[in-house]
Amino acid sequence: MKITKEMTIGEVIRSNPKAAQILMGFGMGCVGCPSAQMETLEEAAQVHGMDIDKMIDTLNQMQ
Repeated sequence: MKITKEMTIGEVIRSNPKAAQILMGFGMGCVGCPSAQMETLEEAAQVHGMDIDKMIDTLNQMQ
C-alpha cells in the first residue's frame, strides 16, 4: 500500500507497525494518542513543523 499525506496516522500504523518508529524518529511523539489516530499525516506534519514530503518518502521506503 502506498502511503499518502491524506492518510491518517492510525491507517499508516495499522498498515505497517514499523511506521510508528519512523514517525517518532521525525519527532512525532504523539503517535499513540487517541486523537492522533484520526489526524492525517499532513495535518500532523504542519502542527509539528515537519517536512511532509521527506516523511512520506521515508514511510514508503519501509515497505
